[in-house]
Amino acid sequence: MQIHKTITAPCNLVTMWQKWTTHQGLLTFFGNDNHIELTPGGAFEIYFLIDNPAGLRGSEGCKVLSYLPHQMLSFSWNAPPHFEQVRASAYKTWVVVLFERVEPNQTRVLLTHLGWPQDPLWLPVYQYFNQAWNVVLHRLAESCKT
Repeated sequence: MQIHKTITAPCNLVTMWQKWTTHQGLLTFFGNDNHIELTPGGAFEIYFLIDNPAGLRGSEGCKVLSYLPHQMLSFSWNAPPHFEQVRASAYKTWVVVLFERVEPNQTRVLLTHLGWPQDPLWLPVYQYFNQAWNVVLHRLAESCKT
C-alpha cells in the first residue's frame, strides 16, 4: 500500500528544492511553522496546530532519512494528532519526494508515501493522507506562481 502523487509546477529546480528543504521554503506552502535540519537524522517537523501542546502540533519527532541535493528527499512521517491511537504507537511511515526538471522554470514533483502497516487502525490515516497530499501539492504549485 502506497500513496503516489505527482505535480508539475512553474518553478525552477533550485527553488523547488529550497521550498522542501528550508524553513522559509516550507513556510510558503506547508504548515504554519517548522523545524528542519537538512542532514540525515535531522528534524523534519512541520507544525500545523501551533496552539496545541508540544507533541500535538504536527510532525514532531519526524526526521530527514536521506537526500540527494536537487533530486530526492525522504523523511519519516507520523499520524495527525486526531488519530490518537495510531499516533501513540510511535511507528512512522515515510515519504520520498523526487524532483525532476522539466523545463528551466518547470519542475515535476513525485511524492510517494509508504511504509503503511497492514493494520485496520491505519486505514483511516492512509485515507486521510491520500487526500491531504493533494492539498499540499496544490499549495506547492500555487506558491510557485507568486
